[in-house]
This record gives sequence, C-alpha cells and structure tokens, in this order.
Amino acid sequence: MTTGIEEARIPLDPFVTDLDGESARLRAAGPLAAVELPGGVPVWAVTHHAEAKALLTDPRLVKDINVWGAWQRGEIPADWPLIGLANPGRSMLTVDGAEHRRLRTLVAQALTVRRVEHMRGRITELTDRLLDELPADGGVFDLKAAFAYPLPMYVVADLMGIEEARLPRLKVLFEKFFSTQTPPEEVVATLTELAGIMADTVAAKRAAPGDDLTSALILASENGDHLTDEEIVSTLQLMVAAGHETTISLIVNAVVNLSTHPEQRALVLSGRAEWSAVIEETLRWSTPTSHVLIRFATEDVPVGDRVIPAGDALIVSYGALGRDERAHGPTAGAFDITRDSPSRHISFGHGPHVCPGAALSRLEAAVALPALYARFPRLDLAVPASELRNKPVVTQNDLFELPVRTA
Repeated sequence: MTTGIEEARIPLDPFVTDLDGESARLRAAGPLAAVELPGGVPVWAVTHHAEAKALLTDPRLVKDINVWGAWQRGEIPADWPLIGLANPGRSMLTVDGAEHRRLRTLVAQALTVRRVEHMRGRITELTDRLLDELPADGGVFDLKAAFAYPLPMYVVADLMGIEEARLPRLKVLFEKFFSTQTPPEEVVATLTELAGIMADTVAAKRAAPGDDLTSALILASENGDHLTDEEIVSTLQLMVAAGHETTISLIVNAVVNLSTHPEQRALVLSGRAEWSAVIEETLRWSTPTSHVLIRFATEDVPVGDRVIPAGDALIVSYGALGRDERAHGPTAGAFDITRDSPSRHISFGHGPHVCPGAALSRLEAAVALPALYARFPRLDLAVPASELRNKPVVTQNDLFELPVRTA
C-alpha cells in the first residue's frame, strides 16, 4: 500500500481553467488521489463515488483541524487563502459526534420539509420580481448577476434575518472568502469583517427577535441548548455561505447545460421531461461544489491500495466522483436528463453530514428554472460555451458571468 503524501501530487489549478479535465485526471488517478491545494498544501482527494460514501461515514475521519499534522506543525499560515474554509469557527461544519448532532439538530429543526415548503410563496414572489426586471427585448445581459445570484441571497437573508442593506457588502466579502486569489493581507481582514457582520446580526436579533433561524438559534441557547455566541455566529456564517453559493451554481449550470443540449431543453420545455430531472442531473454532472474541505485522519485509513496516514487531510472531490462510471454507468460523462437513476449522486453530501439546506436549494431551483423559461422560452447563451470562465474558486463550480439573450 502507498502511504504518506510525498509521491507526485496533482496540483489543483487555482484559476480553475479546466475543471472537467482536472476532475477526469483526479478520477483516473484512482479512488484516492494525492493532490496539492493552492498555496502548496498537500492533501488527499477521494474521487470515486463508493469510496466517498464510505469515507463520509468513517469515524476515523474527523473535522477537528487540530488533528491535522500540518496545522499542528505550523505549516498552514493564518493568511492561507483557504483558511476560512478549513478553519471557519465552531459550528456543525467543524465538530463530530454528539456535538455535531447538537448543532445540526437546531439547524435541521428550522429547515424541516414543512418550513422549506412554506417558503415556496416567498421564493416565487422574489423570482417573479427579478424576472420582471430582466430585459425582454432580446438584448444580451448577465443572467448570473441579474437573477441567479440575487435570488438565493434574498432567500438566505430572509431565512437568517439579515438586513438586505448588508447584501452588497456580503457579496464582496464572500467573493474574497472563497477565492484562491485573495491577497494574503486581505484574508484575515475579510474573515474578521464577515464575523463582525454576523455578530451584529446576532446582537440585533437578541434585541428584536423575528421569525428567522438566527432568532431560533438565540432562543435555543437561552432555553438550555448551550450554544455559545461563537457557535451562533459561525453557524450563521456557514448557512449564509452555503445557502447562496450552491444555489447560484445550480441555476447557472442548469441554464448552461440546457443551452448546450438543446434536444434535452426541448424535452423539458415540452413537458416530456421533468424539471426535477434537470436539477438532479445538473447536480450530478456539473455539481455546484467541486471540492469540499476538509477532514482529518485520526489513524491510518486504507482506501483501495493506498492509505491516508494519521494526521493527513482529505478533501471530497465531488466534481470527479459525479461522473464515476462505476456509480453512474458507461454514460456517466454525458448530461442526460432521461437517465434511469437520476438521484444516485451525493452532491449534497452523505450520511450524518449531508447538507441540511439541500431541500431549500432544490426548491429554489424548482421554482426559478421553470419560471425563467416560461417567461423566456428562447433563452440561450449569448457566447459560445467555450468562452465561459470559471472564477478562481477551487471549492465551487462558479462562473464569472453568464451572458444570455432572451430572443
């Protein structure tokens, strides 16, 4: 078996110039690939579906950064561009076991199927408002900026009780938060300002509670669930970050996929295929989350003919495992909304750490996409798909912009 991470590593492109090609190389390297994150940080990546499911439920892999040998040895600088994702503060993203269940339960109680479905009316209202503001004269505009970005941001602001006036600044900060190109001198300042905005929101909700998740977390802490202020602030930041980025990419990628597969677009627009199939196939084939950081091995963990040594870090490469032929068949590399088993992907995670906001993201897409195409049935890309550029974000499948025309 191969142990250690001294072997030749596959560097993840910090500019994300060819995500599909990179994912294919990772997948070809085997279920466990030795990779290098931007900044020269060595980690392992699980790239096959079955092995990812197993590792996501393996208790030997934990989320406590203090287990990471490189962190213990001081090899990860405080201004590493991805530090906010590897060490985002105490929340359900960074704890395991009973502590994870405690924090996750409080969030899950606020995101029940009933509550999420209750948000359909508000999502529909926001969708219609944004569609009314789009140009209908056939001109070219950026669908991401005008529609795919603001919709989930408005929704998550409603859900968490964040003032809309905060959203423009949060957009700037989260772009820096996710980017591999944020200057080192801005990394700590960005994290500090984000935490400050979340702390201000918590303070405002303590003074004037509302019907939102932040108020619910504060109430739970006052009723004996023992959430600390750090846990509430970190949970709020986690929910805002995850609650908008995934849905933006889901909507954008679905539009790109339908535009580049007009025969399948015709199927769904004619009612011969369901919008749910478009959403699930988009989640599998062009998953919004390309890599999830980070878990740490408390002991040696064998994976195939390799081993994740104790103290090493693991990322889950969803962009690679979404097209694993062993899981999705010989046509895994094709976008096909008619495939027999569209829901076998694990793009929202697996096991006890599956994303609690998955139902909300699916609902937003299920409202937004049919409404968008009902309003603009001739919607299409305004540039060749080959000209679309990914942002320098190794964790998200995220375009800079989506130029479209409506006629």
